[in-house]
Amino acid sequence: MLTPLSTTSHSRRSALKIAGAASIGAIAFAATACTDNGSAQAAVEVDQLTSQADRARADAAAATNSIALAPERVAALTTISAERTAHADALDAEIARAAGGGAGTTSAPSASSTAPTAPAGVDSVRTSLTESARSAADLARTASGYRAGLLGSISAACATQAAVLLP
Repeated sequence: MLTPLSTTSHSRRSALKIAGAASIGAIAFAATACTDNGSAQAAVEVDQLTSQADRARADAAAATNSIALAPERVAALTTISAERTAHADALDAEIARAAGGGAGTTSAPSASSTAPTAPAGVDSVRTSLTESARSAADLARTASGYRAGLLGSISAACATQAAVLLP
């Protein structure tokens, strides 16, 4: 037969077990909710960085293709192409890091950035660089840490290329 003391002790243990199970469930739910929100935000950020990398590749290709129309600007256009390719590579490294692939992994360029394009004039390259500078600056304002610095640097480089190398 159970004594009143053992009944009370049993009730307390049951209540503690229920409270403990509820606490674990709440913690698991909170952790899952945080993980889902974080991965959704990370996917958006990767998409934005991918867009910037695609812009960089397109600018590099446009600069290279424009040499045929403006051979007197070969040095400037070659510099722009090399720098925009370096921007794409840096963005690819950050995309891989953000996606958990490590710094050695790079994303594949999109089909639109690898397709040969007709030479665009110097004015078109300048306009594209100005748009790329604005786009990177806008994204830098919403980013933080290394990404903000990377995007700010890319924006400054594009603005400088447009203003100094292609006046």
